[in-house]
Amino acid sequence: MSCINPPKALLFDVFGTLVDWRTTVSETLSKQAALALNSSSSSSLPTSVRLFASTISWPDFAQEWRDTYKEFTKSHSSPTLKSKNAFKTADQHHYDSLIRLLADHNLTGLWSPGELHAIAQIWHFLDPWSDSSTALHDLGKSFLTCTLSNGNVALLRDLAAHAELPFSRILSSEHFGAYKPSPLVYNGAAEHLGLRNEQCALVAAHLSDLKAARDCGFQTIYVEREDEEDWDAEQVMAARREGWIDMWIGLDDPRMSALGGLAEVRGRFAVGGAYDPRRRLSILDAT
Repeated sequence: MSCINPPKALLFDVFGTLVDWRTTVSETLSKQAALALNSSSSSSLPTSVRLFASTISWPDFAQEWRDTYKEFTKSHSSPTLKSKNAFKTADQHHYDSLIRLLADHNLTGLWSPGELHAIAQIWHFLDPWSDSSTALHDLGKSFLTCTLSNGNVALLRDLAAHAELPFSRILSSEHFGAYKPSPLVYNGAAEHLGLRNEQCALVAAHLSDLKAARDCGFQTIYVEREDEEDWDAEQVMAARREGWIDMWIGLDDPRMSALGGLAEVRGRFAVGGAYDPRRRLSILDAT
Protein backbone atom coordinates (compact mmCIF):
# COMPACT_ATOMS: atom_id res chain seq x y z
CA MET A 1 0.00 0.00 0.00
CA SER A 2 1.57 3.26 -1.07
CA CYS A 3 0.88 6.83 -2.10
CA ILE A 4 1.30 5.75 -5.72
CA ASN A 5 -1.19 2.89 -5.59
CA PRO A 6 -3.74 3.32 -2.79
CA PRO A 7 -6.85 1.13 -2.88
CA LYS A 8 -9.99 2.37 -4.53
CA ALA A 9 -12.28 0.28 -2.33
CA LEU A 10 -12.17 -0.71 1.33
CA LEU A 11 -14.03 -3.96 1.94
CA PHE A 12 -14.81 -4.73 5.56
CA ASP A 13 -15.21 -7.88 7.52
CA VAL A 14 -18.05 -7.15 9.94
CA PHE A 15 -18.36 -9.56 12.89
CA GLY A 16 -15.64 -8.62 15.38
CA THR A 17 -14.09 -6.01 13.08
CA LEU A 18 -16.88 -3.43 13.09
CA VAL A 19 -19.31 -4.81 15.68
CA ASP A 20 -18.85 -6.20 19.18
CA TRP A 21 -20.80 -9.44 18.78
CA ARG A 22 -19.57 -10.89 22.10
CA THR A 23 -21.13 -8.27 24.38
CA THR A 24 -24.44 -8.02 22.52
CA VAL A 25 -24.99 -11.77 22.23
CA SER A 26 -23.91 -12.55 25.81
CA GLU A 27 -26.13 -9.86 27.29
CA THR A 28 -29.11 -10.91 25.16
CA LEU A 29 -28.81 -14.57 26.17
CA SER A 30 -28.47 -13.67 29.82
CA LYS A 31 -31.44 -11.30 29.73
CA GLN A 32 -33.66 -13.75 27.89
CA ALA A 33 -32.74 -16.57 30.28
CA ALA A 34 -33.63 -14.39 33.27
CA LEU A 35 -36.97 -13.51 31.69
CA ALA A 36 -37.73 -17.19 31.05
CA LEU A 37 -36.80 -18.20 34.59
CA ASN A 38 -38.93 -15.45 36.14
CA SER A 39 -41.97 -15.65 33.87
CA SER A 40 -45.37 -16.82 35.05
CA SER A 41 -44.93 -20.03 33.06
CA SER A 42 -41.50 -20.87 34.46
CA SER A 43 -42.98 -23.37 36.89
CA SER A 44 -43.58 -25.69 33.93
CA LEU A 45 -39.86 -25.86 33.14
CA PRO A 46 -38.14 -29.09 34.18
CA THR A 47 -36.02 -28.71 37.30
CA SER A 48 -32.88 -29.64 35.35
CA VAL A 49 -33.50 -26.90 32.78
CA ARG A 50 -34.02 -24.31 35.51
CA LEU A 51 -30.82 -25.45 37.21
CA PHE A 52 -28.66 -25.38 34.10
CA ALA A 53 -30.11 -22.06 32.94
CA SER A 54 -29.33 -20.41 36.26
CA THR A 55 -25.73 -21.67 36.47
CA ILE A 56 -24.46 -21.63 32.89
CA SER A 57 -21.99 -18.98 31.72
CA TRP A 58 -23.84 -17.22 28.94
CA PRO A 59 -20.65 -15.52 27.66
CA ASP A 60 -19.13 -19.00 27.26
CA PHE A 61 -22.30 -20.16 25.49
CA ALA A 62 -22.07 -17.14 23.17
CA GLN A 63 -18.49 -18.08 22.32
CA GLU A 64 -19.54 -21.66 21.56
CA TRP A 65 -22.27 -20.30 19.30
CA ARG A 66 -19.76 -18.13 17.48
CA ASP A 67 -17.35 -21.08 17.16
CA THR A 68 -20.02 -23.19 15.46
CA TYR A 69 -20.37 -20.39 12.90
CA LYS A 70 -16.64 -20.42 12.21
CA GLU A 71 -16.65 -24.18 11.66
CA PHE A 72 -19.77 -23.93 9.51
CA THR A 73 -18.28 -21.31 7.19
CA LYS A 74 -15.01 -23.23 6.87
CA SER A 75 -16.93 -26.31 5.78
CA HIS A 76 -18.68 -24.27 3.07
CA SER A 77 -15.63 -22.46 1.71
CA SER A 78 -14.52 -24.91 -0.97
CA PRO A 79 -13.36 -23.10 -4.12
CA THR A 80 -15.36 -25.62 -6.15
CA LEU A 81 -18.67 -24.85 -4.41
CA LYS A 82 -20.78 -23.03 -6.98
CA SER A 83 -24.32 -24.25 -6.49
CA LYS A 84 -26.38 -21.59 -4.74
CA ASN A 85 -29.09 -24.21 -4.30
CA ALA A 86 -26.79 -25.87 -1.76
CA PHE A 87 -26.04 -22.61 0.03
CA LYS A 88 -27.20 -22.36 3.63
CA THR A 89 -27.43 -18.84 5.04
CA ALA A 90 -25.85 -17.60 8.24
CA ASP A 91 -29.36 -16.94 9.57
CA GLN A 92 -30.36 -20.57 9.14
CA HIS A 93 -27.11 -21.73 10.69
CA HIS A 94 -27.55 -19.45 13.71
CA TYR A 95 -31.01 -20.88 14.37
CA ASP A 96 -30.02 -24.51 13.83
CA SER A 97 -26.87 -24.26 15.93
CA LEU A 98 -28.75 -22.53 18.75
CA ILE A 99 -31.14 -25.48 18.94
CA ARG A 100 -28.23 -27.94 19.00
CA LEU A 101 -26.28 -26.04 21.65
CA LEU A 102 -29.30 -25.77 23.92
CA ALA A 103 -29.77 -29.54 23.65
CA ASP A 104 -26.08 -30.10 24.37
CA HIS A 105 -26.40 -28.04 27.56
CA ASN A 106 -29.68 -29.66 28.68
CA LEU A 107 -31.56 -26.42 28.05
CA THR A 108 -34.16 -27.61 25.55
CA GLY A 109 -37.51 -26.03 26.41
CA LEU A 110 -36.09 -22.93 28.07
CA TRP A 111 -37.54 -20.80 25.26
CA SER A 112 -40.57 -21.20 23.01
CA PRO A 113 -40.15 -21.62 19.23
CA GLY A 114 -41.03 -17.96 18.70
CA GLU A 115 -38.52 -16.85 21.33
CA LEU A 116 -35.84 -19.03 19.75
CA HIS A 117 -36.35 -17.40 16.36
CA ALA A 118 -36.14 -13.95 17.96
CA ILE A 119 -32.96 -14.82 19.86
CA ALA A 120 -31.34 -16.25 16.73
CA GLN A 121 -31.99 -12.89 15.04
CA ILE A 122 -29.80 -11.03 17.57
CA TRP A 123 -26.97 -11.28 15.04
CA HIS A 124 -28.91 -8.71 12.99
CA PHE A 125 -28.69 -6.15 15.81
CA LEU A 126 -25.14 -6.23 17.16
CA ASP A 127 -23.78 -3.02 18.63
CA PRO A 128 -20.77 -1.43 16.92
CA TRP A 129 -17.36 -0.74 18.36
CA SER A 130 -17.23 2.90 19.44
CA ASP A 131 -15.02 3.97 16.52
CA SER A 132 -16.83 2.16 13.71
CA SER A 133 -19.62 4.48 12.62
CA THR A 134 -17.76 7.79 12.53
CA ALA A 135 -14.58 6.38 10.99
CA LEU A 136 -16.54 4.49 8.33
CA HIS A 137 -18.45 7.66 7.48
CA ASP A 138 -15.21 9.58 7.03
CA LEU A 139 -13.49 6.83 5.03
CA GLY A 140 -16.50 6.78 2.73
CA LYS A 141 -15.61 10.29 1.58
CA SER A 142 -12.44 9.01 -0.07
CA PHE A 143 -13.09 5.32 -0.76
CA LEU A 144 -15.81 3.01 -1.92
CA THR A 145 -16.76 1.23 1.31
CA CYS A 146 -18.34 -2.18 1.23
CA THR A 147 -19.09 -5.13 3.48
CA LEU A 148 -17.42 -8.43 2.64
CA SER A 149 -18.90 -10.69 5.27
CA ASN A 150 -20.11 -14.24 5.67
CA GLY A 151 -23.34 -12.82 7.04
CA ASN A 152 -26.28 -13.05 4.61
CA VAL A 153 -27.61 -9.98 2.83
CA ALA A 154 -30.69 -9.42 5.02
CA LEU A 155 -28.57 -9.72 8.15
CA LEU A 156 -25.99 -7.23 6.89
CA ARG A 157 -28.63 -4.69 5.87
CA ASP A 158 -30.23 -4.84 9.32
CA LEU A 159 -26.84 -4.66 10.99
CA ALA A 160 -25.77 -1.63 8.97
CA ALA A 161 -28.99 0.17 9.89
CA HIS A 162 -28.86 -0.76 13.58
CA ALA A 163 -25.17 0.04 14.06
CA GLU A 164 -25.28 3.13 11.80
CA LEU A 165 -22.59 1.81 9.48
CA PRO A 166 -22.81 3.92 6.27
CA PHE A 167 -21.51 1.53 3.61
CA SER A 168 -21.53 2.42 -0.06
CA ARG A 169 -22.42 -1.19 -0.92
CA ILE A 170 -23.52 -4.38 0.83
CA LEU A 171 -21.71 -7.48 -0.39
CA SER A 172 -22.13 -10.89 1.21
CA SER A 173 -20.75 -14.37 0.69
CA GLU A 174 -24.36 -15.17 -0.18
CA HIS A 175 -23.84 -13.32 -3.48
CA PHE A 176 -21.13 -15.80 -4.49
CA GLY A 177 -22.55 -19.07 -3.20
CA ALA A 178 -19.57 -19.77 -0.92
CA TYR A 179 -18.09 -18.56 2.34
CA LYS A 180 -14.80 -16.88 3.11
CA PRO A 181 -12.03 -17.93 2.87
CA SER A 182 -13.09 -19.24 -0.56
CA PRO A 183 -11.40 -17.33 -3.41
CA LEU A 184 -14.85 -17.16 -5.01
CA VAL A 185 -15.81 -14.50 -2.45
CA TYR A 186 -12.80 -12.18 -2.80
CA ASN A 187 -12.53 -12.52 -6.58
CA GLY A 188 -16.29 -12.16 -6.95
CA ALA A 189 -16.35 -9.02 -4.82
CA ALA A 190 -13.70 -7.27 -6.90
CA GLU A 191 -15.48 -8.25 -10.11
CA HIS A 192 -18.82 -7.07 -8.73
CA LEU A 193 -17.28 -3.67 -7.96
CA GLY A 194 -15.69 -3.43 -11.40
CA LEU A 195 -12.19 -3.29 -9.91
CA ARG A 196 -9.01 -5.28 -10.16
CA ASN A 197 -8.19 -7.29 -7.06
CA GLU A 198 -5.17 -5.12 -6.28
CA GLN A 199 -7.44 -2.05 -6.20
CA CYS A 200 -9.31 -3.55 -3.24
CA ALA A 201 -8.20 -3.64 0.39
CA LEU A 202 -9.75 -5.91 2.99
CA VAL A 203 -10.08 -4.48 6.49
CA ALA A 204 -10.41 -7.20 9.12
CA ALA A 205 -9.59 -8.24 12.67
CA HIS A 206 -8.74 -11.80 11.61
CA LEU A 207 -5.44 -12.71 9.99
CA SER A 208 -6.84 -15.86 8.38
CA ASP A 209 -9.34 -13.73 6.44
CA LEU A 210 -6.64 -11.29 5.44
CA LYS A 211 -4.27 -14.08 4.33
CA ALA A 212 -6.94 -15.50 2.03
CA ALA A 213 -7.59 -12.01 0.64
CA ARG A 214 -3.87 -11.42 0.11
CA ASP A 215 -3.59 -14.73 -1.75
CA CYS A 216 -6.23 -13.34 -4.14
CA GLY A 217 -4.23 -10.15 -4.69
CA PHE A 218 -6.03 -7.82 -2.27
CA GLN A 219 -4.28 -5.20 -0.18
CA THR A 220 -4.67 -5.87 3.54
CA ILE A 221 -5.41 -3.80 6.64
CA TYR A 222 -5.33 -5.51 10.04
CA VAL A 223 -7.29 -3.87 12.86
CA GLU A 224 -6.71 -5.87 16.02
CA ARG A 225 -9.73 -6.16 18.31
CA GLU A 226 -9.70 -7.59 21.80
CA ASP A 227 -10.17 -11.41 21.88
CA GLU A 228 -10.89 -11.62 18.13
CA GLU A 229 -7.69 -13.11 16.73
CA ASP A 230 -7.80 -16.90 16.33
CA TRP A 231 -4.14 -17.31 15.41
CA ASP A 232 -1.72 -18.02 18.25
CA ALA A 233 1.11 -15.67 19.23
CA GLU A 234 3.69 -17.48 17.10
CA GLN A 235 1.51 -17.29 14.00
CA VAL A 236 0.80 -13.61 14.62
CA MET A 237 4.49 -12.77 14.96
CA ALA A 238 5.25 -14.74 11.80
CA ALA A 239 2.65 -12.72 9.92
CA ARG A 240 4.27 -9.51 11.12
CA ARG A 241 7.73 -10.65 10.05
CA GLU A 242 6.56 -11.86 6.63
CA GLY A 243 5.13 -8.44 5.84
CA TRP A 244 2.02 -9.37 3.85
CA ILE A 245 -0.13 -7.03 5.95
CA ASP A 246 0.03 -3.58 4.37
CA MET A 247 -1.29 -1.68 7.37
CA TRP A 248 -1.01 -3.25 10.81
CA ILE A 249 -2.90 -1.62 13.66
CA GLY A 250 -2.30 -3.55 16.85
CA LEU A 251 -3.72 -2.95 20.29
CA ASP A 252 -0.14 -2.39 21.50
CA ASP A 253 0.68 0.14 18.78
CA PRO A 254 2.05 3.27 20.51
CA ARG A 255 0.65 5.37 17.66
CA MET A 256 -2.84 3.95 18.01
CA SER A 257 -5.50 6.64 17.94
CA ALA A 258 -7.18 7.11 21.29
CA LEU A 259 -10.44 6.88 19.35
CA GLY A 260 -9.83 3.26 18.33
CA GLY A 261 -8.41 1.04 15.60
CA LEU A 262 -10.70 2.05 12.76
CA ALA A 263 -10.14 5.69 13.61
CA GLU A 264 -6.44 4.96 13.23
CA VAL A 265 -7.09 3.59 9.73
CA ARG A 266 -8.76 6.89 8.95
CA GLY A 267 -5.78 8.73 10.44
CA ARG A 268 -3.25 6.87 8.33
CA PHE A 269 -5.04 7.82 5.13
CA ALA A 270 -4.84 11.47 4.08
CA VAL A 271 -7.84 13.41 2.75
CA GLY A 272 -8.86 12.23 -0.71
CA GLY A 273 -7.67 8.67 -0.21
CA ALA A 274 -3.89 9.20 -0.43
CA TYR A 275 -1.86 7.18 1.98
CA ASP A 276 0.25 8.94 4.60
CA PRO A 277 3.52 6.96 4.87
CA ARG A 278 4.68 8.94 7.91
CA ARG A 279 2.10 7.09 10.01
CA ARG A 280 2.70 3.62 8.53
CA LEU A 281 3.72 1.06 11.16
CA SER A 282 6.74 -0.65 9.66
CA ILE A 283 7.63 -4.28 10.23
CA LEU A 284 10.67 -3.18 12.24
CA ASP A 285 8.45 -1.05 14.46
CA ALA A 286 6.04 -3.94 14.94
CA THR A 287 8.57 -6.55 16.03
